[in-house]
Amino acid sequence: MENLLITWERFIRGKRHKTDVMKFEAKLADNLVELHTMLQTRTYEHASYSAFNISDPKPRNIHKAVVRDRVLHHLIYKELYWYFDARFIFDSYSCRKNKGTHRAFKRFKVFADKVSKNNTRTCYVLKCDIKKFFASINHEILRSIIARHISDEEMRWLINQVVKSFHTTQEGVGLPLGNLTSQLLVNIYMHEFDMFMKQELRVKYYIRYADDFAILSDDKKYLEELLPKISVFLNKKLNLQLHEHKVYIKTYATGVDFLGWIHFPYHRQIRSTTKRKIMRNLKWYPKPQTVSSYRGLLGYGDTYKIQKMTGIRD
Repeated sequence: MENLLITWERFIRGKRHKTDVMKFEAKLADNLVELHTMLQTRTYEHASYSAFNISDPKPRNIHKAVVRDRVLHHLIYKELYWYFDARFIFDSYSCRKNKGTHRAFKRFKVFADKVSKNNTRTCYVLKCDIKKFFASINHEILRSIIARHISDEEMRWLINQVVKSFHTTQEGVGLPLGNLTSQLLVNIYMHEFDMFMKQELRVKYYIRYADDFAILSDDKKYLEELLPKISVFLNKKLNLQLHEHKVYIKTYATGVDFLGWIHFPYHRQIRSTTKRKIMRNLKWYPKPQTVSSYRGLLGYGDTYKIQKMTGIRD
């Protein structure tokens, strides 16, 4: 019960004025006691989700759980995060403390500078993306991976309640965009691929952010030979497929699209689609928080012109 109370305090940060959270908090003691009893007696069942769409910038279908279940997601995440984070490879950057996109950018540049010998040799980049990533996570494969790491039967049961609470058009497949647990579970799932890349294929310059990953080399043929091995492993071991329109080999000098930015040896440009979205969102009296957020984003690349056009830079 004490653990649930600690988890609640973490969960509620920044959410106190949300209607569903206020309603749950109005009967907090009763709600947490009920959840605690369900967990102890294994009568807990995950409720259904409410769905809505966002553009980020491409359309995404988000599934939101009820407050009770979101508290439980935080509890699971809190208990499992540090165990798994210690086992993840250094160059996995998605949804990890002290990682994130900006550190991934810096690491990508470090790799590119090393491969290109400070831009004196050609650096080739194999850029890959997985098709319908969250919607393709196989529950049975995920459960088998979890079982190898977690011996505690109650925790395995609890994780399974969350995993099986959602599926796409195919039974037993898919994780919901929106669950805190989904972020950790996909990293656990893709850790199998990370190990394949580092331990079996011995790929030195490999970097991954969720389903978006890049491999750098001064040998184009080496990258071409890696690609079918990558595809076979993802398909056979993880039931995932590479996105046919988002896999390519390019040179660093001509620009590589990675994590929303186009990376060049001496500068970084924001994607055209993202640029248009920013221009649109800043057109009519935007909120100060929006301006501040975009100012922070645009500070990570060569964006002087767009900052002047939108008024972010005076």
